[in-house]
Amino acid sequence: LEIQRWRWSLRASEVTSNLIAMSYESIKERREICGAIRRRFPPWQEPGMTISLLQTKLYIPPARPELVSRPRLIERLNRGLQRKLTLVSAPAGFGKTTLVSDWLRQLDDPTAWISLDESDNDPVRFLIYFVAALRTIEAPQALAGDIGKGVMSALQSPQPPPTGAILTSLINEIAVIPDRLILVLDDYHLIEAQPVHDALTFLLERLPPQMHLVIATREDPPLPLARLRARGQLSELRATDLRFTSTEAAEFLNRIVGLELSANDIAALETRTEGWIAGLQLAAVSMQNREQDDDVSSFVQAFTGSNRYILDFLGQEVLEKQAQPIQDFLMETAILDRMSAPLCDAVTSIENSQEVLEQLEAQHLFIFALDHDRTWYRY
Repeated sequence: LEIQRWRWSLRASEVTSNLIAMSYESIKERREICGAIRRRFPPWQEPGMTISLLQTKLYIPPARPELVSRPRLIERLNRGLQRKLTLVSAPAGFGKTTLVSDWLRQLDDPTAWISLDESDNDPVRFLIYFVAALRTIEAPQALAGDIGKGVMSALQSPQPPPTGAILTSLINEIAVIPDRLILVLDDYHLIEAQPVHDALTFLLERLPPQMHLVIATREDPPLPLARLRARGQLSELRATDLRFTSTEAAEFLNRIVGLELSANDIAALETRTEGWIAGLQLAAVSMQNREQDDDVSSFVQAFTGSNRYILDFLGQEVLEKQAQPIQDFLMETAILDRMSAPLCDAVTSIENSQEVLEQLEAQHLFIFALDHDRTWYRY
């Protein structure tokens, strides 16, 4: 990026010198000059440009009509506000975004939200959205609209200051706000750039006491989680916490979807899906589309991961987003009821299965360790 800016400055000087020497005697010549500048420097290379913000990335997702009340998890999120960071980490389809957005609507504290995507791996773009989100908060005792105003200008300059200097200025501005504020970073698993992780680590280690950060992700981010956990500064919700209980599954399937299933059928579905919310929802869709005279209990007993809706979801949301070696490993080991590294090595003909298994577990790719030593796993 620095080399690109240096090259741009040289080209800008060259064009400027040429323009000075040109004649401005006619409107036609002026138009030709403007056209030459536009061709020489496309909009994304213009000096002092501003990144066009997609405002919907800063909106808290609206409430879903089929929302299941989850007071036990809301209470845990409330208790976590006494710490620096709340990490909501679970695979796709466990209701992370729905839970956190529902929780925010129940709070009186000022809140902000960023729905991250792949483009936010650019550190400057990430920080611009970070500041833009803070500037949306409603803090009665503070001029929230002025938070990061100078930082935003610095970020959008041709040569932004070092990240540490920008974050230091932002932290100092947040520190004078008397109200507690909460910022949510949703879909953080899409962030892969180490400079962004470094910037967030810098912020977490110096976070003002009145600010609380929430990260919703499909895999644990490379942040100092162990250190935060040891210091009592981390609150965590994981797949085991987010699974629907039998009561929540019954409320969803019967009250919200209106299926009128028996307690035995609900318990069977809850057992087969292991409380996976997306799995229960897809099962409900399948039952709604079945013929009127189909036996519900028979459908429930036959419901497995081979259901076409389940296959479509896993294919689009999980499998297709993995690198080819990981896809191959998942497909080849899917036949195993239990897995160990030596067994996977034999099935896949690779020699680093333990490393792959630990990577899958860290990324929450529907794999669970069966012992504390992480010798045996299952899907």
